[in-house]
Amino acid sequence: MTKSILVVDDEASIAFALEHLMRAEGYAVETARTGHDAIDCACHHHPDLILLDSSLPDRDGYDICQTIRSDTANADVKIVMMNASSREIEAEKGLAVGANGSLTKPFSLNAVVRCVKDLLE
Repeated sequence: MTKSILVVDDEASIAFALEHLMRAEGYAVETARTGHDAIDCACHHHPDLILLDSSLPDRDGYDICQTIRSDTANADVKIVMMNASSREIEAEKGLAVGANGSLTKPFSLNAVVRCVKDLLE
């Protein structure tokens, strides 16, 4: 069965690149640009993995991660936080709120593919 990924990023170019990269890797992909849409999509589509920007205009990515984690139906969803900051504290904060991994922007496409495959396989 095809694994599904939810890409959550308000930057159109990043969301577009990640969507096409994940489709090229054989994943089914949904996208969301806001925190509200991300939570809605996670609840209705139950993706296998979420690539979640930590900084969205309407809601903090860490808060979104906690909200998704608080729903027991999403307990098995893998979440990768995407941060613009390379500070170690940002990665630790993501893990503390329930993320399974993190990526620092700008990231290489190979790093994204490797991270996703490591978590889903």
